[in-house]
Amino acid sequence: MRDDLQTMLKLISCNVFMREACLAIADSPHVIDVEFTELGEHLRSDGLRQLIQSNIDATEASGKKYDAICLLFGLCGNATVGLQARSMPLVMPRAHDCCTILLGSRSRFVEQFGANPSTPFSSCGYIERGSYFLRTADDGSSSIETGGDPLQRYIEQYGEEDGRYIWEQMHPNRHDNEAVFIELPETRPLGHALRFEEKARAAGKTVRKLEGNLRLIRNLIHGHWNEEEYLIVPPGKTIEGVYDHEKIVRAK
Repeated sequence: MRDDLQTMLKLISCNVFMREACLAIADSPHVIDVEFTELGEHLRSDGLRQLIQSNIDATEASGKKYDAICLLFGLCGNATVGLQARSMPLVMPRAHDCCTILLGSRSRFVEQFGANPSTPFSSCGYIERGSYFLRTADDGSSSIETGGDPLQRYIEQYGEEDGRYIWEQMHPNRHDNEAVFIELPETRPLGHALRFEEKARAAGKTVRKLEGNLRLIRNLIHGHWNEEEYLIVPPGKTIEGVYDHEKIVRAK
């Protein structure tokens, strides 16, 4: 999508990205209508999927002629698997969860989390919007505080053998003692990293800080959708999970 062609986009995003998304919207060359879902919706992936699909359908029924509907979500515990594009294309980052999106690329995620992809992490949005300060489960919740069992959800959806295989590929060596805070330069003045560090150390965690990058969020909202980093779902197609570190999602 060319910057010199102003288009209309609908953005549906988790509010964990509210500050980052608003920063990108402010200097986007396109007209953006935005709708945020609550971070707490991640506690039930089926419920979040239904909510996102209802927002997609409401967008379609609004009568506005959007060029595309942008989804600022990753796989998010399979919450985006099964979403259907109606008459408008859907666009989303190729990411397992918000960690990759906040870091700015899949390669950065593999570099920092490749050996331990389920290392608990947090960000500005989790401090401001979450009922917990640390994301520790694939559905975006805190498994420590909620008692969630994401492995069991994979087994229920894919069967015992396939479910455990997918889980083991995504979680080869989990370490819960470390906690990571992803801080973007644009939101550093808010001081949330210090608040996170205090909470994490009180919970007995070893703290590691990483600098985030707005590029995946900005490119989504600015219409720079290269095939390597974004999935474009044509009308009539459905989002399907791939569960690797390259494509992650595809249209079927």
